[in-house]
Amino acid sequence: MNHPTPKVPVPTLERMATYLACLTDLNEKQVQTISSADMEQMTNINAAQFRKDLSYFGEFGRPGIGYSVPELAGRISTILKVDREQPVLLAGAGNLGSALAGYPALRRENFHIVAAFDTDPDKIGSRLWDLDIHDIAQAPAMNRALNAKIGIIAVPAAAAQGVAETLVSAGVTAILNFAPVSLRVPAGVAVRNVDFVQEMAVLSYHLAG
Repeated sequence: MNHPTPKVPVPTLERMATYLACLTDLNEKQVQTISSADMEQMTNINAAQFRKDLSYFGEFGRPGIGYSVPELAGRISTILKVDREQPVLLAGAGNLGSALAGYPALRRENFHIVAAFDTDPDKIGSRLWDLDIHDIAQAPAMNRALNAKIGIIAVPAAAAQGVAETLVSAGVTAILNFAPVSLRVPAGVAVRNVDFVQEMAVLSYHLAG
């Protein structure tokens, strides 16, 4: 099996993304092979866990030889569907949205923000980097041509649920949510929440004293 199924735990997918980042770096350094022990050293993820994670998706590597870095990177890219360009809709053209739209790593990793939306009349019609900012109400009509399945929500909490519903109606089935609120979405729509304040609070706990 070459693609993830609903049985694959989310932490496994998170670790697969970590493995891919490590392998991409090794590829750039022209490293040809790697062992599970090497991967443990570089990622701090147990070698047995690494092998178990890969086992969800088929057979990898060869005993006594290890893993081909280019081959493993390619297969994980295919599993995570980042071996192709993924168009993305951005909802929210404020400071955070602007930072995301200008973040070069997104394009480098095949995530291409193809349209930006907002509800603020002062922003609609202006430019965000190389994108025109559109009214969020236009997302369903525009996405018929763009066919983006991923959406980013970078709006205030009060607006996030309505924006999520609009993105879903536009055909988005995966949402990265930066708003500090839990979204209600239909079955089959994946949501990943990024809460900076929550992460800072966890870090604060670990401070000495």
